[in-house]
Amino acid sequence: MSESPAPPHHEAVITRLPELPALVAGVRGAVVVRPEGEIEELSLREAARVAEGGQVIVAHAPLTARRLGLAGLRAFDVLELFAFVRPARFCLPSPAGLAALFHLALPADMVDEAAVLPAVAQYLLDELATAKDRAEAARIAHTMGKGGWPWAPYVLAALGLADGGEGRGSGLDVWNRLPDWEEPPPAQPPLGLAVEEAEARAALDRIKGAGAEERTAQGDYAALAAQAFGHRDVAGAPKMILAEAGTGIGKTLGYIAPASVWAQKNQAAVWLSTYTKNLQRQLDRELAKLYPDLALRSRKAVIRKGRENYLCLLNLEEVAGPGGVKPGTSAVAIGLVVRWARASRDGDMVGGDFPTWAIELLAGARLGALTDRRGECIHSACAHFRKCYVERARAKAKAAEIVVANHAFVMIQAALASDGRDLPSRYVFDEGHHVFDAADNAFSAHLTGTETAELRRWIRGAEAGHRRAGRGRGIERRLGDLVASDESGATALAELRISAGVLPAEGWQARIADGGAVGPVERFLAEVRRFVSARALERRGGFALEAPALDPTAELSESAHAVDALLRRLLEPAAALKGRLAARLDQEADDLDTPTRLRLEAGIRSLERRVVQPVTAWRAMLRNLGQPTPPEFVDWLAIERDQGAERDVGLHRHWMDPTRPLSGALLERAHGVLITSATLRDSGPQTADDWHAAEVRTGASHLILPARRASFPSPFDYARQARVFIVNDVRRDEADEVAAAYRTLFLAAGGGGLGLFTAIDRLRRVHARIERPLDEAGIRLYAQHIDPMDVGTLVDLFRSEEHSCLLGTDAVRDGVDVPGRALRLIVFDRVPWPRPSLLHRARREAFGGAAYDDMLVRLKLRQAFGRLIRGQGDHGVFVMLDAMTPSRLLPAFPDGVPVERVGLAEAVKAVRAFLADANGF
Repeated sequence: MSESPAPPHHEAVITRLPELPALVAGVRGAVVVRPEGEIEELSLREAARVAEGGQVIVAHAPLTARRLGLAGLRAFDVLELFAFVRPARFCLPSPAGLAALFHLALPADMVDEAAVLPAVAQYLLDELATAKDRAEAARIAHTMGKGGWPWAPYVLAALGLADGGEGRGSGLDVWNRLPDWEEPPPAQPPLGLAVEEAEARAALDRIKGAGAEERTAQGDYAALAAQAFGHRDVAGAPKMILAEAGTGIGKTLGYIAPASVWAQKNQAAVWLSTYTKNLQRQLDRELAKLYPDLALRSRKAVIRKGRENYLCLLNLEEVAGPGGVKPGTSAVAIGLVVRWARASRDGDMVGGDFPTWAIELLAGARLGALTDRRGECIHSACAHFRKCYVERARAKAKAAEIVVANHAFVMIQAALASDGRDLPSRYVFDEGHHVFDAADNAFSAHLTGTETAELRRWIRGAEAGHRRAGRGRGIERRLGDLVASDESGATALAELRISAGVLPAEGWQARIADGGAVGPVERFLAEVRRFVSARALERRGGFALEAPALDPTAELSESAHAVDALLRRLLEPAAALKGRLAARLDQEADDLDTPTRLRLEAGIRSLERRVVQPVTAWRAMLRNLGQPTPPEFVDWLAIERDQGAERDVGLHRHWMDPTRPLSGALLERAHGVLITSATLRDSGPQTADDWHAAEVRTGASHLILPARRASFPSPFDYARQARVFIVNDVRRDEADEVAAAYRTLFLAAGGGGLGLFTAIDRLRRVHARIERPLDEAGIRLYAQHIDPMDVGTLVDLFRSEEHSCLLGTDAVRDGVDVPGRALRLIVFDRVPWPRPSLLHRARREAFGGAAYDDMLVRLKLRQAFGRLIRGQGDHGVFVMLDAMTPSRLLPAFPDGVPVERVGLAEAVKAVRAFLADANGF
């Protein structure tokens, strides 16, 4: 993301701000700064009364509303104004973030924060006076004003178009103003040129540039990574490299260097796969060093994600078309999305340049409906096909050198490629410790109420009486014209629609709970619910109720047979329709235009993914019900719950080892694969320097030739830079004691603390007890699942505020990349043992019993500890609030790090002393 320019400085104010107070709410009270400069310090209840009418200027209305105890707040939100004036630009959603962006003095207290807001708003309004798209912006602002946007009159005045350009449309038809994408020529096969170690080292030096820090280990790592870009010697056996690279090695540039050399020499793309959105953003930043010119980088480096991440222009048109914004849709939200869509680099709404805080800012606006989350794309039949962000990314990837994707996307693409001809030949899997979990999700099967109801909707579209009637695009609209002249294809399509009519319709959950199940699938789900309720053991924590798929009742077996017969009638026309599309693709190969060919290919893939693969798996599960489960699978029945409420019911199947299908679908087809992470290996007492865990959890153990393995230890002096304490006098099940421990430890560190929890309810209990005392000490506390912000935004705020603290679960642990003093303390509430489940129990027995649990915990602890020390100047403390932490888990921490079992008082004293000596606090 480009750096924002300094704010404009005009001789005179162009547009006068509304004469309104600015309000900032804290934990214990609030501050209001009046336009004339009067300052009021109010209680939260008093401030809520001031804010209720909406005539206040705030930053992040949802967070302000939470602190004031209001259900919602529609006010003059400076962040909304920012998103309108500077779309697709980065901003920390706080007064301090805004002040830094506009080169204002950073606020020292809430009074300063409140004073910042009008100043920033004035700068933003002044910018509009010189905007290049004033007419377009005015039309959009006018439409937003009709929808109740309070900033609209002031924005229109700043644009000099107070009437908004009446009679010129709503301005929301951004699809008419986007450029077309162009289909590149067919990709040629790679030339087959290998990368030498010397080439990788030289490329690394070029990318780093003159004067860069010399890191011998980074060069050695790049040389090793180059081996993944050598020649494959045996079919089905890629050049497989497992490279563990500790924090500080510089592995990202280390593998980008040989990847870029191979791509340029062979005129073909290398795919870089990640697990977290945070690393995708980091990779994008690092690629700027390889391609400093933005235009060149746009051509040579492409980010690919599933289409559910991108704005769908057809969905946008359906809520903001010629007739105006549909009732029930927020015109303010749609207006800000349209402003962003015009400026966006790639249309990525989830982890791209759409401001993540805007999703929470516009809560209730159903922004998720603007992406294709339901697989409804009609491809070239769409009027906006030539503008489509997804198709643009696909086309660009064909001519790119580097494609950045995520593990799930890569694995699904491989699973759908029947012959493998269109798959990349070279992959890099960063965050390789997540390969097992990603494969587990990609290759599992779930015969549940949610999945079957979704299949019905995908085939039949929105039906009469459906709350989304008119929005759902069924298979007839997507594929009907492609088989209109093919009697067999048209017949298969009609039969598929008819067969899907007996799948669960909306409201299935209530019907199976009340004894009113309709159709064979709902009756099966009702029997599953009855079976699981009778046989499962109730567990605390609101987790799923589970029962083994063994000894079914006669009623459950009978209903399973009925569903199997139904699914056969569904699968046959789906397979026939897929065959007719493939036949047309083959028979008319010389005559098909590119859009039609792409539609046919997409139709074949979607039928395979949405119908053929899952239905085939469902039938196998049903036919096996009551029989011993094949050893390569784990089957079970479950009632899924969320906060104690039933969410889903059904039959599940996972691979015992999901890297086995991963190996067949992807690894064996590739010519070179690098799997890398800071934590590939287990470091247990029996497995020191043993690569077994890495080989099993990455799929390398299934290949006919062994992987090349190497480890590059972190360059840090952990014995000097880090400490580990296990607190032995805090009862982990006593919320008051755990909260007191977090409070005193965070205070001892002076902030910069990350609190990690293995359960959301415990996080909530601790947050409620420590937010106020930390605030009294000047330490701001952020929390996942409490603050109305996504994890990425919370981490950005935590990173930027050196003395703040953050509470979170696994998603925070995986997404934290906070160098320096902003992260100097990590506190775990308890040992992160795997959650008990039938799936985990089966894998535990298959992979080594208790040693398997220990391995998983050690890997989690290693990953968490690795976030603590990111640079040579960092110092940090890791604290475990679990007296029952076994000594066999301690090898998770680097050699030389002092690990002490102490009482809380001693830990607090040691944390304060160590960080004070190291950081000068």
